[in-house]
Amino acid sequence: MKHAAISDPRRLHLGACSAALACALAACAVGPDFTRPAPPDAQRYTSTPLALATVAADGKAQRFTPALNQQADWWRLFQSPELDAVMQRALAHNPTLQAAENSLRQSQDSLRAGYGVFYPHLDAAATATRERTAPLQAGIQTPGSVFNLITVSAAISYTLDVFGGERRTVEGLRAQAADQAYALEAAYLTLSANVVNTSIARAAYQAEIVATRQIIELEKQQLAATEAQVRGGTQPYSSVLSLRSLIASNEAALAPLQESRDRADDLLAALEGVVPEHASLPDIELAALTLPQELPLSLPSDLVRQRPDILSAEAQLHEASANIGVATAAMFPSFSLSGSYGAAAQNFGSLSSASGRFWSIGPSATVPLFQGGSLWYRRRAAIDAFQQSQGSYRQTVLGAFEQVADTLEALEHDAEALQAQSDAQRAAAEALTLVQANLRGGLAADLDLLVADVQFQQAQLGYLQALAQRYQDTVALYVALGGGWWQAPEHREPPATP
Repeated sequence: MKHAAISDPRRLHLGACSAALACALAACAVGPDFTRPAPPDAQRYTSTPLALATVAADGKAQRFTPALNQQADWWRLFQSPELDAVMQRALAHNPTLQAAENSLRQSQDSLRAGYGVFYPHLDAAATATRERTAPLQAGIQTPGSVFNLITVSAAISYTLDVFGGERRTVEGLRAQAADQAYALEAAYLTLSANVVNTSIARAAYQAEIVATRQIIELEKQQLAATEAQVRGGTQPYSSVLSLRSLIASNEAALAPLQESRDRADDLLAALEGVVPEHASLPDIELAALTLPQELPLSLPSDLVRQRPDILSAEAQLHEASANIGVATAAMFPSFSLSGSYGAAAQNFGSLSSASGRFWSIGPSATVPLFQGGSLWYRRRAAIDAFQQSQGSYRQTVLGAFEQVADTLEALEHDAEALQAQSDAQRAAAEALTLVQANLRGGLAADLDLLVADVQFQQAQLGYLQALAQRYQDTVALYVALGGGWWQAPEHREPPATP
């Protein structure tokens, strides 16, 4: 019976160790492995628990539903076709949004370019020169000669990423692409919020202008009646002067309202990406908007995975972490494999001659021995940048929680203020009607009517402002919770980061 030959155990051990070392080096990547920051340990956004519903104002209470999914096109909950139309124009033509999209494409193309380091690089070269030699440069006392030299060659090289510097570089590029993807979502959310808020403000200004003009028209009718009474001797002329002063004051109040509306028009034009002359302004009535009554309320632990500004700060933190690995790998030796093959001759017909062929192959290594401390302090600078990014990330999270808390509290107070303004408007309207009736019956003086007019005007304008504020704070809640961009049908996840 034949037995198989047994190899030297020391050789087997040496071979196994060499293979293990090669595998370990191939998989090694110096520097820290990035770990996503943990969500804040919080169960609610505010210091004290808030009710899950606001008080009813104008018969409408808003309820906060944690299980309610946010929708990406949240502005459609206001049920205004005109608002949706201006939004679509802005999304299609806004230059800031287009710039963010181009920045994302740029970062994605840079990432694709970075992946090239993992493949061999193959180059080809061809030269044709006419030369004259000078043998005297080599100490040879012979005449020089003139000749042609044609060279054709190809070279291949491959970087051995032993310490993972290239992999960390690509990791950083991937984090940059993720950062730009979230920056695009943030630009989209900011644009949509600005369009909705500006449209609501424009509708509120227009409603206040209409209300002020109606009051002025009513006061002019009262002025005509008072002038007739003055001519009849039943009223003093001072009543006419008081009414004229009130009318002039209300007409003066129209100017700032019209200026604010015009500025809203110009802002909408800019958001739509056109000059004001070509803007398509929405004809939205404030009273025609529908107040969303079921509002989403994400858990605090989910907020940090939804808001694009937080995710962008996290991607920047990841990039800073990868840069530590890049700076660390630069302190270690670098290795590469290269080879070349070519032919040289004095004419094209002789390129195939064996005497003109040349080639080379072999590894190369570069070891940093002394750099004056540059490599060490570059790594320290990368660590400092990472710690700076950590602080920026924490501040972004705190700012997000503050914004959500402010908005939740504002919605509660908005409902209270709107209900109070609604009661004031109703009482002022009833008081004005009674004073007008009493004045016609001779039971009230003109001064009573002027006071009732002013109170009614203030109550009506206050109601419109409170209603617009409630709409805008509802918009602020959708924005503070991230806007539901992850629910969009065309949503694509940013490149995964290991």
